[in-house]
Amino acid sequence: METTNIVDFARRDGITDALTDLLRTGAQQLIATAVEAELAGYLAQFSDLRTEAGHAAVVRNGHHPERPFQTSIGPVSVRIPKVRSKDGTPVTFRSALVPPYVRRTKTLEAALPWLYLKGISSGEMGAALKVLLGPDAAGLSANTVSRLKRDWAKEYDGWKDAAFDDEPIVYIWADGVYSGLRGEDDKLCALVVVGVTARGKKRFLAIEDGMRESTQSWREVLLSLKIRGMNAPKLAIGDGAMGFWAALDEVYPTSRQQRCWQHKTMNVLNCLPKLSQPKAKAAIHNIWQAETKEDADKAFDLFIKIYEPKYPKAALCLQKDREELMAFFDFPAQHWQSIRTSNPIESAFATIRHRTKRSKGCLSRDGMLHMIFKLGQCAEQNWRKLRGFDYLAKVITGVTFKDGIEATNPDQIAA
Repeated sequence: METTNIVDFARRDGITDALTDLLRTGAQQLIATAVEAELAGYLAQFSDLRTEAGHAAVVRNGHHPERPFQTSIGPVSVRIPKVRSKDGTPVTFRSALVPPYVRRTKTLEAALPWLYLKGISSGEMGAALKVLLGPDAAGLSANTVSRLKRDWAKEYDGWKDAAFDDEPIVYIWADGVYSGLRGEDDKLCALVVVGVTARGKKRFLAIEDGMRESTQSWREVLLSLKIRGMNAPKLAIGDGAMGFWAALDEVYPTSRQQRCWQHKTMNVLNCLPKLSQPKAKAAIHNIWQAETKEDADKAFDLFIKIYEPKYPKAALCLQKDREELMAFFDFPAQHWQSIRTSNPIESAFATIRHRTKRSKGCLSRDGMLHMIFKLGQCAEQNWRKLRGFDYLAKVITGVTFKDGIEATNPDQIAA
């Protein structure tokens, strides 16, 4: 039984839309006018060339056969003029607007990988485009997606080796993203690093294949970033995976560390019985939602005092990263929402698991890595600047912050 996620509309072929037909006719006329203008400019280059009889040496010579050109409003028929030289010199007119062998617009070409990345398999691509563009949407096959995937591989290879510009990276978020693979017992662990620049722009810095977030894998990622020109970030945010932090200490020893409170909360709650989890979760929230580090320390000590006697594993899980969990208090309060967790990576890759399920395990290891790269680029386009990005310059210059507020006198700094 064939399964598909394409919903075809009843009597789709018989549906007519007067407005769409009008737009398509208008587009056809505009293209014809633009191509004629191109031809006039081309013939103007030969205006000085004359035959012995005084006639123009290069003239029009009819049209090429009409061909459909796929656009976002459906197929538009295009006829490209031909030229010939009366003295036998070879001349060819090529339209820049409608190049030879091009059968679709760039926006439609861009829609193909988008549909694929969002869950339409290559085998279903023709049906999807038929629903979107009508029954005449021809020439858009699974081979197109296969070719595009090869282009993604080349694009990824160039991206991961590109040098950084001079704009410093202030914060980085690091995490491992796991996805299922065909024919392999282990899961691909894509080691992902996202950074924020001095202007507050978030961008992907690294998406590399790793072996279950090992120290060696993270060391290779960070060394690659350093070779490409990345400075030591002021703060690195991630979960409790020991591999990344050990590698960070080696490659960027001056960078501060901030453990992700979301991951830490889940790890602590896993050490408690379900009946105790709601109350413990509220107690943990009281720590990282405190307005000052002093209040957070009091809430922290209270949690340890309450849960250590009965649940020492839960208390130890929280206690072992105490200093790293509290690092955000030394940075601007406007940034706390972003630097307390690794959510920038988690939210960006939420769709990867959906696309992995849709692929039905038909991706290779490299194919999955390239898909993660393209999905990351899609997510990056929708990211907003970091809240309070105007404070990043102060973080770069080493201004001291206490409880999220800039320390302006010696007593505050000493405290």
